[in-house]
Amino acid sequence: MISIKPSRAALHMISGVRLPVYDPAAVRAGIVHIGLGGFHRAHMARYTHELMNLDAGALEWGITGAGLLPGDARLHAALAPQDWLYTLVERGAAGEDVSLIGSLAGMILAAGDSAALLDAMARAETRIVSLTVTSHGYCLSPATKRLDPAHPLIAADLADPEHPHSAVGLIAEACRRRMLGDRPAFTALSCDNIEHNGRVLAQAVLDYAALRSPELAEWIAREARFPSTMVDRITPVTRAGDIAGLAANYGIDDGWPVFSESFTQWVIEDDFADGRPDWDRVGAQFVPDVAPYERMKLRLLNASHLAIAGPARLIGYSYIHEAMGDDLLRRYMAALMERETGPTLLPVPGVDLAAYKATLIDRFANPAIQDGVDRVNADAALNYLLDPIRDRLAAREPIDLLAFGVAAWIRRVRGRDQEGRTIEVSHPLAALLRERAEAGGSDPAPVLAIGALFGNLAGDPVFVASVGKQLASIYAVGMRAALTALARELGF
Repeated sequence: MISIKPSRAALHMISGVRLPVYDPAAVRAGIVHIGLGGFHRAHMARYTHELMNLDAGALEWGITGAGLLPGDARLHAALAPQDWLYTLVERGAAGEDVSLIGSLAGMILAAGDSAALLDAMARAETRIVSLTVTSHGYCLSPATKRLDPAHPLIAADLADPEHPHSAVGLIAEACRRRMLGDRPAFTALSCDNIEHNGRVLAQAVLDYAALRSPELAEWIAREARFPSTMVDRITPVTRAGDIAGLAANYGIDDGWPVFSESFTQWVIEDDFADGRPDWDRVGAQFVPDVAPYERMKLRLLNASHLAIAGPARLIGYSYIHEAMGDDLLRRYMAALMERETGPTLLPVPGVDLAAYKATLIDRFANPAIQDGVDRVNADAALNYLLDPIRDRLAAREPIDLLAFGVAAWIRRVRGRDQEGRTIEVSHPLAALLRERAEAGGSDPAPVLAIGALFGNLAGDPVFVASVGKQLASIYAVGMRAALTALARELGF
């Protein structure tokens, strides 16, 4: 089969996949999205594309992607020759659905110079600035969950605030330009897996703005909006074999396609400064309060993902679906949701929690997704486990299952598996974590003393004892035997 490079001129040559109903050349930028990774292209960009298919009026909500890291140049190089078109393959139990997505209006590289990105953010036509930069991109103090003024990126931005490079600094500077230009504020829309993500982003931006100018902070607080969201779609890293398969099976020579599960969910607090797309017409939910949905997803999906990915890596699994084929790990995940993370949830309107938990196990077990345990371990924030632990401790409830997840995390960040083979640890504090995990061995105290990660939990005797017990068991008998012993002790 002859493979065709996607582009506006080549659209008529592509068949067998879902093509845009609209003319991609007519897409106009109304959104700037910081962090143009696979998840955004499988999620928000897909919702926007589907809305454009329904309504030509939505073409004004095209997305200009922005890359803040040097590595983003690779994505720019892949998509620019394709006129920003790309392929999305959604995989479910019944097969796969292939679409060519046309909602991107372009991409700006801002790793070395943020001038073009600031210009785009400051334009009156830009009414939403959205983000998927992971929790690390907010430059927060893990102990307070507020902006860390000493963070190297923030300190550098405050020293030269008109040329920022952090997401927080960029939003504040763009708002300052709009204030001075008498232009409306935009909505800053976090799509990251952070509890109360809108409030967290708002507080970080306001903290930063206050260090620059009380007038700027007051204007942002009054004019801008920071709705919270809950986002959900498993999107593995695109592999070379996926790209080759797309060319062989569909004749599409895409430089960087995206592959995801078929399930998708997006719940958005309906609070926007200057209009919004009608994403609810294509499956998103607008609600007055996203907190119950957000906590459900973070504490059932994300916490479970991280809790099983560490043990799975040390047992020897490469993919999440392989781990879910292991009855011991499956029972551990089910028990974790039922006994420890589930009880910390708020009431969730319209959701059958038992069915949601069962769906999660099925989603994780989907072999078509090929989601690597290393991707989960690299992307997942430790707070997915620590936040429910804090709630459980406050309620004087057991934390044995969560503590096992933390102990497995500590054992993994040592950087060597049980046979001494290297494990790659992707974390901003990777070197310190390896050093402390090596020094402590079966004693978690050196790792728990890293205040930037654990805060005051290091001084909680129940937490320290619970993690210590599980880590000692892992070192003494190995991961599988330690989890087997825990299952026998707790009866799951």
